[in-house]
Amino acid sequence: MANQRGSLALWLALAVGGGATWAAQFGPRGFLVAPWLALAPLLLLLGSPWPARLGFLHGVVFWLAGIPWIAPTLVTYGQLPVWLSWLLFVLLAAFLALYWAAFAGLGARLWRRGGWVALLGLPALWVTLELVRGWLFSGFPWNVANYAWVDVPGALPLASWVGPWGISFLVVLTNGGVASAIARRRWQTGALALLVPLILLPLAGRFAHGAARPGPPQAVRLLQPNIANLVHYEPLPALRNYARVLAMSRQACDEPGALVIWPESAGWPFDYPRDANLRQDVWNLVDLGCPLLFNSAVEEKGRWYNAAFLLTPGGGEGRYDKRHLVPFGEYVPAKALFPFIDSLARNAGDFTAAKDVTLLPWGSERLGVAICFEVIFPGEVAEAVRQGATSLVTITNDAWYGDTSAPWQHFRAVRFRAAEERRPFVRAAITGISALVRADGSVAALLGPFEQGVLRGELRGAVGLSPYARRPWLGQVLAVVLAAAALLAGWRAKATRSEIKEPRSE
Repeated sequence: MANQRGSLALWLALAVGGGATWAAQFGPRGFLVAPWLALAPLLLLLGSPWPARLGFLHGVVFWLAGIPWIAPTLVTYGQLPVWLSWLLFVLLAAFLALYWAAFAGLGARLWRRGGWVALLGLPALWVTLELVRGWLFSGFPWNVANYAWVDVPGALPLASWVGPWGISFLVVLTNGGVASAIARRRWQTGALALLVPLILLPLAGRFAHGAARPGPPQAVRLLQPNIANLVHYEPLPALRNYARVLAMSRQACDEPGALVIWPESAGWPFDYPRDANLRQDVWNLVDLGCPLLFNSAVEEKGRWYNAAFLLTPGGGEGRYDKRHLVPFGEYVPAKALFPFIDSLARNAGDFTAAKDVTLLPWGSERLGVAICFEVIFPGEVAEAVRQGATSLVTITNDAWYGDTSAPWQHFRAVRFRAAEERRPFVRAAITGISALVRADGSVAALLGPFEQGVLRGELRGAVGLSPYARRPWLGQVLAVVLAAAALLAGWRAKATRSEIKEPRSE
């Protein structure tokens, strides 16, 4: 009995400690060595008598430690009671932990099978479940495994070849090799799992280069006004915030032709098509000689859209409408089934998703825009690049989440999207992080959280398609097929063992 209790305590410690350690990789400052080891405890749990249950516990701890900013956001901006906000957050963590339970429950059979089934099948199974999480119920591909390698040299350039899911595969492969070496005391497996990325990463860093667009770079100015969200609309604070944005915009237009970019919600409440005074304000800025990209809600035929407008001197006007909305933030899924759910953010439940990709022309550039949440969906950014985007822009409002890990987690997605597509990516955030990201995913310049200022830089787009941008579906198909093959091999092995143990009588 004492031995059983000791074993259970060990497994529980692995589940809780492993989940917290893995979540730590997605904080503001991850650790360079830990991403190679932090997921190993979850893989070791696959050898326990209760893999699905312990995997679920690992997942709950991971999500509670990884996105704790959810609950305070519901209290402050959703105006929900504290107890209800934390209850909803715990339920969300439990729901997301079901993916961990599925991985552990299915993966335990692969772990016991060993060999190639475990070494390759477990990473493929993990990626398959990440794909499901990024699609089901409109998708939530947040804190996927590849982001743990954002600062591992070579990982970002390699993403242009194998995509984000290929990097997730390598993350689980290396951690699985370490776990196997510990559990089975076979260092060869761990060495092989580490050798693969150690070969691929420097090769990618050497050969993953995009083709720059011909012509000189163009000046860009990113506004970070450091404006807090207003829980309720209050005319005087809103007017002060808007006046700050206008003043900063005039200061930013210090070079003719420089593109001035406002973050999402910088002009809130802003109705560009309807308010003549506000229209005059932004056109006065453009008349100074600087194009302006900004965010506004737009109403057409009874439908509201979350839009980005690009105004250029001489009367040019382009518009992009957000295609991937935030569920329960910008719309309520199956609204007829959830009439009791109030809006958790301004205008929630009011927006309609656009269907088409629209690029915004600026000089010789064609800008692909992602509004906030959209940037975490790699396939949608790849679609804009295939349509001809030479540079990428995202405008966001992370002020909801305060001084937490959320802006840093969100920013990692921008760096990966830049590297995957081999396109420069600029990010304007209302309270940070605003940044100029090069086409290899490295950071050229950055304004941290709660800094106020104008980030000045240059933007020179790229042409041509990376291997990932050409076929973003390829890695997904390979992962699903490999996972299915490994599960089939594991099932056959179990069936064979059962027949050997219980031979049929004639």
